[in-house]
Amino acid sequence: MSKGPSTPGTLVLMATIGGAQGLRGEVRVKSYTDDPMAIGEYGTLYDAEGNPYEVLDARPHKNMAVMRFRGINDRTAAEKLNGKDLYVDRDTLDDEDLDDDEFFYADLEGLEARDAEGKSWGTVTAIFDFGAGDILELTEKGKRAQLIPFSEASVLEIDFEGGTILIDPLAAGLINPDGDDDSDGADGKPGKGRN
Repeated sequence: MSKGPSTPGTLVLMATIGGAQGLRGEVRVKSYTDDPMAIGEYGTLYDAEGNPYEVLDARPHKNMAVMRFRGINDRTAAEKLNGKDLYVDRDTLDDEDLDDDEFFYADLEGLEARDAEGKSWGTVTAIFDFGAGDILELTEKGKRAQLIPFSEASVLEIDFEGGTILIDPLAAGLINPDGDDDSDGADGKPGKGRN
């Protein structure tokens, strides 16, 4: 039995399992693909622990999908899956299907954030969506992580080949309009600005 993708650490979140649907082991699934039914086309999905989930059946239901997975045969088993995130290995996703200005969020992780003067503001370590827009987490060694909006105003350019993103620190909320740096100072204490 497979225990996770061949290259762990390169997982892309594809869906979250919701509540049980009916008595035969079906679950409601919130898919993060453009077409909720497309989730069944990615092959075996994995949870964070590397357990495989093979889709046996899928049907549309409102803005999500109702699915049945191999080995989940009754409501009790289906209820245990509630809230579980499902992933695919990044290497299985085909870049050929993307338009020139499209990319996978997982590809942003590891890029260095720099401003127009070349100052490094950290490395992208996570991407969040709390409902009001996407957020990038920037982490610098020895400093607390900072969150910036992933918007056209904050992130001006993405250079995958160069391994960087160009950001506007003012629009990103990293500095105050009067020029005070909002990040930690050289002494490790919080700088001026929001605390």
